[in-house]
Order: sequence, then C-alpha cells, then structure tokens
Amino acid sequence: MTRPVRKPYDLTPYDLTPYVLTVDAGLRDLRAADHLLRTFAAELPLSGGGFGCTHLVRGERPRVVVSLAPESGEELDDVRTRLVAMGYEVTEGAPDAVGRAVLYRGADVLRGTLSIEEVLSVSAIDRVAVLGAPGRPDPSVRLVTHSHVRPLWQSGELVLTAMPAVGGTLVPFEVPDPTPCCADH
Repeated sequence: MTRPVRKPYDLTPYDLTPYVLTVDAGLRDLRAADHLLRTFAAELPLSGGGFGCTHLVRGERPRVVVSLAPESGEELDDVRTRLVAMGYEVTEGAPDAVGRAVLYRGADVLRGTLSIEEVLSVSAIDRVAVLGAPGRPDPSVRLVTHSHVRPLWQSGELVLTAMPAVGGTLVPFEVPDPTPCCADH
C-alpha cells in the first residue's frame, strides 16, 4: 500500500521532529505556559535542537497546553519519565499543528536588534512575514526583538510575524507585555 503524498500545508512541526509529548497543566494564559516551558528547559534533559510550543485548547475547558519535541526517542523517554514523576498529565503527540514556539534552536540568542538575515541564520525560524506586506522583507531590515520572539508553525514552517516600527525597523507582532483589553476601564 502506498502512502498518500503530503502537501506542504499538511505538514506539521512534528513531521520535522517526530518525538512529541503534550503536557496539560491546566494553564489559562500564555505567560504561565511560557514560564512552564522555560522551567522544563532548565530542569529536563532537552537538547537545543528540539521544540517547546504552546497550544490553545478551546471547548468546554479552554486552556493552554504545552508540547515538547526532543530530538531523539531516548530524550523523549527520559523527559516523559521525569514529567510523570513530577506529577504532570502527559500524552503522546501534539494537540495540533499550529504551535507557538517558545523553545527552539537560537531562541536564546534573539536579543536586541538583528537583521532578518541574522534571525534566519542563527535560529530555527524559517521565514519572517510582515503584516500587510506582500512577499518577504529585505534580509537587511532590522528586527527589534524586545527579547521576546514567538514564531508560529504554519504549513510546516516556523514563521515569525512582524510589524513595521519606528525608523524602518520591524518588531515581532507578539509583544512581551500586552495591555489587556479594556485596561483603562
């Protein structure tokens, strides 16, 4: 039996890294999920080539879950064992194909202001897309990171969405400390 040919839009981030676990810690917001992923990065044997993503779960019990995609099956087994021992609910696989990456190769060096070319060369980010602009930005355009770069998986690519900023620079669309809706009411 032949396998169906997969189209680029069918690919998930985990086709690239097939070892995936999802942790449901009952979190309600992205900031708490980011913190949990950074805690996992510090406490678990995760190599720098894997991924840690957040996923929004809708339905009767809306929440944010996290997925961890280590580089190897051995790492996955060790991570699963440690997470279960820590009391976390762990399931195999990813909850969806559109995770928001927090842990990825190069995330720790995306600080300050870098050119698009530098962002793409030092990290796992495949592409930068600018809101409202066709095509890709010039590789020399500068990105002011605010030390908060959260690309999303889109059709099997890790894509950072950016928006124009002062002086012809770009900034990531997601800001580190967003103002809550209706904060002035």
